[in-house]
Amino acid sequence: MRFRTTLTLGLSAAVLAVGAAPALAAPEDAAELSVLHGVPDLVVDVWVDDELTLDDFEPGTLAGPLELPAGTYSVAITASDAADASDPVLGPIDLELENGMSYTAVAHLDADGAPAAALFTNDISATEAGEGRLTVRHVAAAPAVDVLADGEAVVTELANGDEATLDLPAGTVPAAVAAAGTTEPVLGPADVSVTDGQLTVVYAWGSLEDGNLALATQTVAAGHSAPDGVPTGEVRVPEDGGAVAPLVILGMLAVAGVAGVAIRLGSRSAA
Repeated sequence: MRFRTTLTLGLSAAVLAVGAAPALAAPEDAAELSVLHGVPDLVVDVWVDDELTLDDFEPGTLAGPLELPAGTYSVAITASDAADASDPVLGPIDLELENGMSYTAVAHLDADGAPAAALFTNDISATEAGEGRLTVRHVAAAPAVDVLADGEAVVTELANGDEATLDLPAGTVPAAVAAAGTTEPVLGPADVSVTDGQLTVVYAWGSLEDGNLALATQTVAAGHSAPDGVPTGEVRVPEDGGAVAPLVILGMLAVAGVAGVAIRLGSRSAA
């Protein structure tokens, strides 16, 4: 494959195992783009401007961040090992990126279970000292949900494709997802770290009907303090709300893969 990473919510384990690089804020002279695959049971290829960029991209995988020159990029998603981008299962869609901004593109299911795509802008503005930022994104085939912290709803009526953002004191938040208006978790609870000067993004993805709902997380530096997190990724939560199990840790070869993809895409804009 060209570039693929599966990451873990166990931040300390990731650092000790491979010394993975911290998540950095977007540079002023480039845009930062990550890609999350949130369509269950479908391995795909991702094409950018008709060039194969992510090969054999698996569900629950977070790729990037890639540093790209500002501009508009045409992205198409095809079946795995397609010869070209002429017969996409999703797209092509145009992504407009601006310098100094951080984005995450998500391939996911809409509320009815059909493949969809969304481009989210990550809020990396400065936080107050001692605070971190938490964003929750609903990209699962499920009705509107409430997000619970310590059993209390802190976000209500979050619909598919929508997001909600909170600035919170640094610490650990036991978070769960429940159907709107209820407190019985359909996903979680799972401990989510809110880190000083850092944006943590939590995605609810998968399908409620098919019983494969899962959480994925992403971290990005956001403002005043030095980042102390690393890129994070999938954590599956059993249907019965049991213990969360961390998955495979990011390897250093993935970092080299990011650089290669960014150079290849950057050459298009320089031409």
